[in-house]
Amino acid sequence: MKTAIVTGAARGIGLATTEALLAQGWRVAMIDRDAPALMEAAEGRAHARAIICDVSIPEQVESMVAEVIAQFGRVDALVNNAAVGIFSLMHETDFALWREVMATNLDGVFLTSQAVIPHLKETRGAIVNIASISGLRASTLRVAYGTSKAAVIHLTRQQAAELGHWGVRANCVAPGPVDTKMALAVHTPEIRAAYHETIPLNRYGLEAEIASTVVFLCSEQASYITGQVIAADGGFDATGVGLPALREVLG
Repeated sequence: MKTAIVTGAARGIGLATTEALLAQGWRVAMIDRDAPALMEAAEGRAHARAIICDVSIPEQVESMVAEVIAQFGRVDALVNNAAVGIFSLMHETDFALWREVMATNLDGVFLTSQAVIPHLKETRGAIVNIASISGLRASTLRVAYGTSKAAVIHLTRQQAAELGHWGVRANCVAPGPVDTKMALAVHTPEIRAAYHETIPLNRYGLEAEIASTVVFLCSEQASYITGQVIAADGGFDATGVGLPALREVLG
C-alpha cells in the first residue's frame, strides 16, 4: 500500500487531500503543528496516522520522517501543503513577520523535502508542493506570502531538475481563491465579489477540487509529468492583473 506524507493536514486543502488519498487506497501520515485540530481531523480514519510537527523546525522534521518510516516503512509521495497566510502592506511588514511567513511556507518545504528525498528515491515517488496563484501574479498585501509562494514554485523546478535522475517527480499546484477558513477570514464580501467578476469560472474553487489535482500528480497517471506548475484557479491567472478592491487599501 502506498504511503503519502501530507503537511498542514488538520484542515483545508491538506485535509481534503488526505481524504482524497485515503479514498484512493493510500496510507497517509497527517502532519500539522496544531495538535488539537490534527487529532480531531485524524480521528476514526483508517490507514491515517497523525504526527505533530512544525515543519519549520529541522529537528521536528527529522523526527517526523523517522516516525513515518517506523510506522509505514516507505514514502511514495510528499505533499508540502503547510503554510501560514499573513497579509500586510510592504512598508508595514517587519522582518519578524517576513521570517514567520518564510519559515513555514518556504523553509518548511525545503526541510521536509530534504528529509524525505532518500525515501522517495527508493520508491521513485513524487513531491507535490502547494504554492498559490499569489506566487504567479503579484497583488496588494502579498509581499511576504506571494514571495514565499513564488519561491516554492522555483524550488519545485529545482527539485524536478535534480531528482529526475532517480525517477522522482516534483510538481506544484497553485490554487486560486478557494473556499477555505483562511479565505473566509481575510476576504471581505467586496473582495469575494471582485474575485467572482475576474475569475472566468465566476466562483471560488473547492478544497476537493484542489485535492483531486494533487492526487493526480501523486499518481502513476502523471508518471511523465515533472517540473510543472498547475494553476487550479478557475482561469484567474489567464485574465489580467490586480483587483481594485485590494488596491483600495493603499488609500
